[in-house]
Order: sequence, then C-alpha cells, then structure tokens
Amino acid sequence: MSTAIRPLDPDVLDQVVNGSHGDPHTVLGAHPHGGGTTVRVLRPLAESVVVVHGGKRVALEHEQGGIWVGLLDVPEPPDYRLEVTYAGGSPITSDDAYRYLPTLGEMDLHLINEGRHERLWDVLGAHVRSYDSPTGDVSGTSFAVWAPHARGVRVKGDFNSWDGREHPMRQMGVSGVWELFVPDVGSGTRYKFLILGADGEWREKADPMAFHTEVPPLTSSVVFDSGYTWSDDAWMASRKEGGAHEKPMSVYELHLGSWKKHQGGDTYSYGELADSLVEYISDMGFTHVEFLPVMEHPFGGSWGYQVTSYFAPTARFGDPDGFRYLVDRLHQAGIGVIVDWVPAHFPKDEFALARFDGTPLYEDPNPSRGEHPDWGTYVFNFGRTEVRNFLVANAVYWLEEFHIDGLRVDAVASMLYLDYSREDGQWSPNVYGGRENLEAVQFLQEMNATAYKRVPGAITIAEESTSWPGVTRPTHLGGLGFGFKWNMGWMHDSLGYVQNDPVHRQYHHGQMTFSLVYAYSENYVLPISHDEVVHGKGSLLRKMPGDRWRQLANLRCFLAYMWAHPGKQLLFMGSEFGQESEWAESRELDWWLLENADHRGVQSLVRDLNALYCRTPALYTLDNEGSGFQWIDANDSSSNVFSFIRTGKGGEKLVCVANFSAVPHHSYRLGLPSAGTWTEALNTDAETYAGSGVGNMGSVTAADEPWHGLPASTTVSLPPLGALFLTPDA
Repeated sequence: MSTAIRPLDPDVLDQVVNGSHGDPHTVLGAHPHGGGTTVRVLRPLAESVVVVHGGKRVALEHEQGGIWVGLLDVPEPPDYRLEVTYAGGSPITSDDAYRYLPTLGEMDLHLINEGRHERLWDVLGAHVRSYDSPTGDVSGTSFAVWAPHARGVRVKGDFNSWDGREHPMRQMGVSGVWELFVPDVGSGTRYKFLILGADGEWREKADPMAFHTEVPPLTSSVVFDSGYTWSDDAWMASRKEGGAHEKPMSVYELHLGSWKKHQGGDTYSYGELADSLVEYISDMGFTHVEFLPVMEHPFGGSWGYQVTSYFAPTARFGDPDGFRYLVDRLHQAGIGVIVDWVPAHFPKDEFALARFDGTPLYEDPNPSRGEHPDWGTYVFNFGRTEVRNFLVANAVYWLEEFHIDGLRVDAVASMLYLDYSREDGQWSPNVYGGRENLEAVQFLQEMNATAYKRVPGAITIAEESTSWPGVTRPTHLGGLGFGFKWNMGWMHDSLGYVQNDPVHRQYHHGQMTFSLVYAYSENYVLPISHDEVVHGKGSLLRKMPGDRWRQLANLRCFLAYMWAHPGKQLLFMGSEFGQESEWAESRELDWWLLENADHRGVQSLVRDLNALYCRTPALYTLDNEGSGFQWIDANDSSSNVFSFIRTGKGGEKLVCVANFSAVPHHSYRLGLPSAGTWTEALNTDAETYAGSGVGNMGSVTAADEPWHGLPASTTVSLPPLGALFLTPDA
C-alpha cells in the first residue's frame, strides 16, 4: 500500500483553480497511484471535505486554492461519495462529477466537426441521465457546449450556489465541445455557462441548446426532461402522406401573447390556449395555425423575431411540455401547426449567442456580412459548418420534437443578398463578383433537403420578397427547396388596389390582374400577415376607403377574392372579424367588436369561406398549375369587375365574380363554362353577413349563348363591393 499522494505541479493545480485547464478530470476525481487512490476535490468555499466509501471515511486536506486532496487505501477508484461542510452548516453529501466518463462519443464529435449531426440537441445542451452504481442508481445532468476558442468553461447554477468555480468542464479533443456530468442535478434546475475567452475575460452565457429558460426578463437556462406522451398518432400518420400542394391550406396567423388575455392583462398559458384556441379555430374552419416565433426571446416587443434560445419554447406561457400539449390538441382537432423560424439573424444580448466564446462564433466575422444594419442584430455565419449544423438541427428539432408541421422561414431575402439594406461600399461581392450570398444559399438548400428527408409531409415556407428564381424548386434541380413561398407581390398589389376609392380603381385595374402573370412560377401562399397591420399601416379594415358600411363590404369582397385566387391563404388574427385598431402585442384583439352585427357578419363570412373552400376541390387541387385557372374577363376596368373560373383536378368548377365598385351591376352578362343551373354558393353581400342583400335568389340559369369566349352565359346581379361564387349543379 502506497502512502504517497499522486503529485501534481502547482501550476497545473492553479490552472484548475482559475478555470483554464482543458481537462480537469485528469486532476480532479479519483486516480490510482502507487497502489493507492488519490482523490482531489475542488470546493473553494468548503471548511472540510470527507470521502465516504465502503463504510470508511477519509478526511481530505486543503491543498491549493480550494482543491482538497486525500489518499484512499484501495488500488482502484471505488464507488464513493463526498461530505462537504461549509461555514456554519451541516455536512452535505454529494456525488463527485469528476468520476464519470464523457457523455459524448467519438461518432458524435466527428459529426459535430463535420457539421452533420442532424440530432445535435441529443448531445449538446443539458440532459438528465441515470446510471447504475454499487451504492444505488445515480441521476444527474450532463452539460455540453460548443465553445472552440474558449480557454476554459465552467457551469454554474442552483446546484453549486451559482459558484462556477466548483464545476470546470473538460474539452473534448479538437471538437470545441466542453462537457461535464453533474450528479444530483435534475429537471427544473437553473444554470448558465461561464466562458473564459481567448482575451482572458469571463463571460456568463445562457445555453444555446437549452430546452427551457426562465421567464424573461430573467435569462438563465433551465434543465428540462420531457415526460410528455403524444396522442396525435392519427394526424402524424396522415401527415406522412404529403401532398400539401393539392390539399386545402387556410392559415390563421397569430401571436400567442396577444390573441386573448385574461382580465388584468395576464396572458393565457399553453394549456389555456389549448382549450380556447382549438375551439375557436375549429369553429372558424381554418386548416392551420401559424404562430409568430415561439422560441425564447428577451424582448416581447420583437414579437419573437429576435431569438436568444433557439431550442426553447418561450417560458412566458409555460414549459416545453405545455407547448407540446397545445400542438397535440390542435392535431387531435385536425389542425396543422406552422411556426415562424428566424435563422437570418440574432440579437446582440450579451447573455446569449453574441461573441459566445469571446470571438465571432455564431455570427459572421466579416463586418460587411456579420451585422444587419436595419435591425441592429448579428447575422449567422452561414459559411461555418458548425453554425449551419446548429441551424439545420434546430429546424429538424421543431419538426420532430414538437411535431410541428411547417416552418415559415423569416427574412429569406436578407440572407440571399450580400447587399441587402447596404449601400455601395458597405458590402463585398462573392467569389464570382456577384451579390448572392452563396453560403446562405447552400444553408437553405441543406436545411430544406434535410427537413424533407427526415420529416415526410412537413413543409417549409419562405418569406422571400424578391424575384429570386426557384425558391420552391427542389434542391436537386438547383432550387432553394422550399415547399411554398409567400406571394409578397400579390399582397402589395392587391392591398394597393383596394385602398383606392372605387371611383379611381379603374385606373389601377392591373394591380389585381398582374399576379396571374407569375402565379405559377412558384408554389405560393397569399399572405395578409401581421406585417400589414403594424407600424402605422392600420388594420385591414381601416385600409378600406369610405364610410363604415363600405369599409366592411370592401373587406368582405377582398377576403372572398383572396380565397378564390390561386394559392393557399394566410390571414392574421383579428382580420377575420374586422379588427378596428392596429395590432399591438401589448393588448388582446378587439373581441368586443363581435357585439356588433356587422363585425359578426365578417366573421361569419370567413367561417363560410373556409367551409366552402375545404369542400371545393376547384379551389385548391390545382393551385400550382395553370390549368386550374381561367379568366372570364380580366379587363372590365370600367366596372371594377374581375371574373374567373377555378378548376379542380377532377374537373370541378367554381366561378368567382368580384365587383369592387360601390354600385351594383344588374343584368351583368357573364360567360360560363356550361349551360344549366349555377348555384350562388356564396354572396358576400348577403344579409347574414350584414350586407345589403343584392343577389340572384340563390341561383342563375345559363343558356347556350357564347360570351367572353365561353360556350354559355347568363345575366347576374352583382352586389356593390361584393363577390359571388357560382358552382354548377350536377
């Protein structure tokens, strides 16, 4: 039996104490030496430390800077525990973090280095784990963080009285990953990382891979071990069938914090939303909801678009399993879930991703690429494999872990162009001399290809405001690989048209017809989103000219035209009942307006539009093919009338006639595809919608009299500021 403690250079001990030792496990913990076992423990504030093993107790002696050392009379490290006494306290029994092997394997590290770990969240971040030991089961939490330029990393939290000196982490080779398993740390524990940068400064950082956080403005990460059991098997099975382009998609976009609030201003929890939101969406007939970003963000006024914790649903409304429950309930009701995702940029908050290890790590180090001039944020370094991996894995994470059905990717144009919001001299061209951000293109292609490969039936949607070619073209054909693209051109043109007084609209007729010139160049979603009802733009209702009756009639006519136009549709919350005021995240919608019959009329119209849309294949099965649309008359500018035919995959027909003038047109001759009875399937001027009641008594009869280049025709009464849907009787 050796009586000699394993000797170590004081400089090595000092590195452990000051947190700059890359592998503290080689110093701390139990190590065989000369027939005995030396134990070193780092407890800077302890008054005494005792090792307990096999019924024996060995008191350790203070060696240097809070390191305690002692000798066990066994040749190999035993299963032991520590009894630590602090000033004025009783002994605290705990396990030793430095007797455990790494929780990341060689393959994990290889995939991280290659930027190909598609389930990155399984190995980085905080994970509750359990192990067997001779003295009983051991549970704790493994912490792992990527900080390749750090000189040292510590983890601090509730488990060490926020004294990170007790828990320096080890560097896993050249991967840039630092790791530590801390026993007796469970779900709900708050923590942060302390990063010693190359400049010698310590930085306190939240975990980039945290599953849960404190409620803002608090910024700590929180260990979370999900115990949720899903009940949406039927939905998930049907989702795998795919075919989203040929299915109805009517999307209700909403901000969780301001859709509804309790009296007093408190927000609904995820569980409360699961009750009220599911009931409302089911009643209204929307096929999908789209949430403004749910990822954790410190500033509520950003609406979620300045994300600091990409893997954590915001704690404002509950924990991650609460969000799972909300998604689950929506799926059980047959409602798809899309979330906004923000890979273009991130805020400069010091506690988060910015200058994470003292260097531009997640952000592009090139000053002409690394900062967004409009938003005061950092831009991700899309050319770095580990950063691309972080983002691609994050996309997959939401689709797989939270059963999200689609990601709407924010600000794609800002990623694609190097000169986006930059003047001459503020940007540098790519290697070919162009303005395209080739690394961002590669990232978007990789993200889309990975998402569609791993999660059949899921969709991605681009908010892309330029004419970049092939946004929804598959990646193997050179496209970006998105499933859909927001039709920003349609949105700008159509809103520009309806904001004109009817007497002037004849001079802007082309704004409404131009969208059909390019309607089939991409797979489009028609967006009337939150961006159109903020920043002084007013509500959708207030965009309409005239007195209140005309505003409401305009709104009803516009919504019907939108539902009939090729493309899926998205409507921001409140617009479905004629929200009066501009949206603000600080208050709930103007639900009191539904006490008025005219606003109930708008809501009833949207409900009926959704119902008719979902049961009418002509309105969705050929959204992306020219054979699904035919103008009847695109040129009746003097009457402000637009008429067209929608055709379904099975030959189904629906005719839409929209009169955007303020006067009715009686005996209006309309060409139709066939003779016979055509039912007035919808009339936005119906009295049930608080309209004036101008219509056609429920149907019209078409004769074999060619008109508008069609074989049959009829005369109809077109209501003022109203739209008709006509369907042929079988």
